[in-house]
Amino acid sequence: MASPDNAPVPAPTPDSPAEKYACSAVDDTPEGEQPRYLISDLCHDLEDYLDSAQVAEVYRAYLFGAQAHEGQKRVSGEPYIFHPIAVARILCGMRMDYKSIIAALLHDVIEDTPTLKEQLAEDFGEEVAELVDGVSKLTHLSFNSKAEQQAENFRKMMLAMVKDIRVILIKLADRLHNMRTLGAMRPDKRRRIARETMDIYAPIANRLGIYSMRHELLDLSVRHAWPMRYRALKRACREVIGNRKEIFNTIETAIRDRLSEVEIDADVRYRTKNIHSIYRKMKEKRLSFHQLTDVFGVRILTHSVDDCYRVLGVMHNLYKPIPGRFKDYLAIPKANGYQSLHTSLFGPHGVPIEVQIRTHEMERFANSGIAAHWLYKKGEESSNESAQTRALEWLKGLLEMQQRAGSSLEFLENVKVDLFPDEIYVFTPKGDIKKLPRHATVVDFAYAVHTDIGNTCVAARIDRRMSPLSTRLFNGQMVEIITSEHSRPHPSWLNYVVTAKARTNIRHFLKSLQQDEARDLGERLLSQALAQLRGKDFQPEARRMTALLEQYGLDSEEALLTEIGLGNRTATLVAKALVEDEPGEEEGASLDPSGKPLPIKGTEGMVVSYAKCCRPVPGDPIVAHFSQGRGLVVHRLNCKNMNDPKHDFQKQDVQWSEHVEGEFQAAIRVEVENQRGALAQMATTIADMAANIESVSQSEKDGLISTTTFVITVRDRIHLARIMKKLRALPVVNRIYRD
Repeated sequence: MASPDNAPVPAPTPDSPAEKYACSAVDDTPEGEQPRYLISDLCHDLEDYLDSAQVAEVYRAYLFGAQAHEGQKRVSGEPYIFHPIAVARILCGMRMDYKSIIAALLHDVIEDTPTLKEQLAEDFGEEVAELVDGVSKLTHLSFNSKAEQQAENFRKMMLAMVKDIRVILIKLADRLHNMRTLGAMRPDKRRRIARETMDIYAPIANRLGIYSMRHELLDLSVRHAWPMRYRALKRACREVIGNRKEIFNTIETAIRDRLSEVEIDADVRYRTKNIHSIYRKMKEKRLSFHQLTDVFGVRILTHSVDDCYRVLGVMHNLYKPIPGRFKDYLAIPKANGYQSLHTSLFGPHGVPIEVQIRTHEMERFANSGIAAHWLYKKGEESSNESAQTRALEWLKGLLEMQQRAGSSLEFLENVKVDLFPDEIYVFTPKGDIKKLPRHATVVDFAYAVHTDIGNTCVAARIDRRMSPLSTRLFNGQMVEIITSEHSRPHPSWLNYVVTAKARTNIRHFLKSLQQDEARDLGERLLSQALAQLRGKDFQPEARRMTALLEQYGLDSEEALLTEIGLGNRTATLVAKALVEDEPGEEEGASLDPSGKPLPIKGTEGMVVSYAKCCRPVPGDPIVAHFSQGRGLVVHRLNCKNMNDPKHDFQKQDVQWSEHVEGEFQAAIRVEVENQRGALAQMATTIADMAANIESVSQSEKDGLISTTTFVITVRDRIHLARIMKKLRALPVVNRIYRD
């Protein structure tokens, strides 16, 4: 099957698979679907920018793929090889290198045929084999759910993309052709694939700056997800074009004449807003089609950045600009490298005009995105280096997210968050610009600067004013992060961060912290249980521990201790399993009466929590129960919730340690006379007693007396008693008691 690298492109023989599949394009192609092409069409296009030896290699790959897919058909009934040819043709239009074209022709042979990766590496080289393997799905593994399988396939593809970005370009071309030919599928499957395309693949194309592919993917998604709405919008656009044709001609003539007067060489083009953009805007802003003001616009292409700004001045002089609608993406490009000037103008008869101004090179990059890199592979100068750098930074961030994500589903969720950046631009104190999604907070900014700064941030100065971590940021603000070496990420940060990097790092830190704390608690619980069964200095045999780990399906003793600390396994049952059949064991005589309750120090972290139903504080008699995944939950001994029989087998004897650290929440109810300033008096008294008020709620008992509930932080029961005594002494307080 192989042929010399420098061999000319051979013609297919009559009895070869290539001859059977090399059919001409059909004329009765359904609306929106692409015709089928000859392999000779692809080779002819490739000859425009590849040498003959490389085109010959592409043809050899086609013969290999046609043989591998022999007898296979698509749902539409056409031979399967038509699909790889179409995918390769899409990449050819992006001027991709010949190995990408070969990988496109072979992208399904590992997944859908008996062909092995090793065979591809032997015939076409390791580079092509890696590209094909990166695009292939995980078909030989079992998963618990369809969602988990999709997430793991996506994770595999993204990691392959980090190694070689051509993987995702091949996958995007594959998805684009599938969307073009989706009409053969069942309606429910069309809707599912369209939704997946909108959620994942179109945003990736946008993130890589491939706008032409993004727009087509989204338009096709709308067409298949909401076919009636798509047809209605398309018909409405055609009608508006017909009704406003004369106005458009007037605008075009005026622009060309004015540019000619000032001697600026520019290309003026009309552009129509994409169907998906029209539909999204109508849906988000609850507008009818006729209320939209930017369905049509003008794109002006120049030869230099200076000319772009000159054209902007000419346009603002020709037609009055609409306030607040100017965006300069030349000075500050988008994260994917997109550059252009955007402005909106009041045209003739009040018709709004959206104008985009950019250079020809920026136009090429807007259509090809990161793929424009291959247009300059022969040594030509390019201004898209910064865009490539941004893309590589994003890929590096994906790798970091993957390493810190706990599962494929979590990784997919984080990437989805990162793929919808409606951006703002914020400045560091040194004047550096940070791009963040809209609604980003101080914590998001801190993690954007550096992970260590995010992990230790405590507050920020926004435009020289102190602000809390949850503050949302806006365009043009200057943000200075204040850190403390003793500060750590808090679970509440997850409620308001929006960037994937911040969310992933917070979760990773908390998960690692919880694992460490759970392991320490589990060790204390198991040691206590073993002491009760066999005495303080008892150590179980190593063989028993090994057998128990195998029984539980755990890989280490640390994993077992973590499971105990998180409440997923009971320390008493684990201890009994470790000492069963020990010499001298007698029924009913296994417990050592010297066993003591587990001491609570207040420093156990997230694996020990304090019940909000009774809010125990040091000095209270306490008891605890295990909650799966959370560890120990401590209650006051007389808490009514501990009388529930379901807690009997989960109970754990605990007591306060001699030296307890930290502050604890306590709730007190105060019946107070309705007098002006009563709440202020009580709040001042609590503050004077070195306590902090976490929350206040008030309910009116009658016209003269109201009940106020305070949740305050105290050191221990004595501290709480002193606060209550001080409050009781206030003239406005009638009664006070602990809730």
